[in-house]
Amino acid sequence: MEKRTQEYIRTAILEDPFEAQIVSGMLHEENIPHLVVSYHDTAYDGLFQAQKGWGEIRAPRDCGDQIIEILEDYRSQIPEALPEDRDE
Repeated sequence: MEKRTQEYIRTAILEDPFEAQIVSGMLHEENIPHLVVSYHDTAYDGLFQAQKGWGEIRAPRDCGDQIIEILEDYRSQIPEALPEDRDE
């Protein structure tokens, strides 16, 4: 029996390991196939993460819209950071 494999493409950029873990869990709950790939490279001590983002989600092309929707929904629920120089 021949097993078909789908090509996984970059679907979204992740901001940090917490976002990666939470969104990956949400995708698992929805049974959406995906891979989480970190940009960390020990040879460059994480230099690329500072420039490109923490990592990415890769998934089959036909899952992209669902993943973007879940990621945007997650991000919309995170409050904006408070300004550090607030007047009290």
